[in-house]
Amino acid sequence: MEAVALFTFCATEGDELSFNKGDFLKITNMEDDPNWYTAEHHNRKGFVPKNYINLQPHAWFAGRISRGVSESRLRHKECGSFLVRESESAPGEFSMSVSYGDHVQHFKLLQERCGQYYVWEERFPSLNKIVEFYHSNSIAKERTVFLRDPEHFVRRSHQAHALFDLTTQHPTQLQFLRGDVIELLDCSDAQRWRGRCNGRVGYFSPEYVQPIYH
Repeated sequence: MEAVALFTFCATEGDELSFNKGDFLKITNMEDDPNWYTAEHHNRKGFVPKNYINLQPHAWFAGRISRGVSESRLRHKECGSFLVRESESAPGEFSMSVSYGDHVQHFKLLQERCGQYYVWEERFPSLNKIVEFYHSNSIAKERTVFLRDPEHFVRRSHQAHALFDLTTQHPTQLQFLRGDVIELLDCSDAQRWRGRCNGRVGYFSPEYVQPIYH
């Protein structure tokens, strides 16, 4: 799972991880301590205070489920329906299961020593970026398969919390403050969403918000 840093944190112990506000961290363990998580950032690992970060759960992240369970969830789904799951045998590694319509294909999400993820030639700094890229680029080589957002994400996620202030003078852009609730009007573009906040309608980057799941 990924998280965005709400504040800058400077490590004071050797087993802690420093980061800056706005950084994206890969959370690797949330179970050992109620106040601290373990995380990775720029190929470094350590403990991070959970009140300094905001977890970024996604409808497509299924956690630690088996290959068989992922196939049962995606069977008979539309081509491109997918989920990302944690490896059962290798903690900290991930796989992506994708419906091809007639069967489910599994992709190992490989990671370089520098922390970059990849499936084929393209490299990405996070799982989010892989998903974003293959929404508009075929993940399959032998046929065209674009990732599709899970149906329950499209249906249920109608609002989002603002993670940061967004100020702009452009008339088509939406302004809001951290903590505001934004009504999501159009999320079809992975780079630019349209929403309503404080009586105004406009566009904004999805990285500024956290969808609210009901």
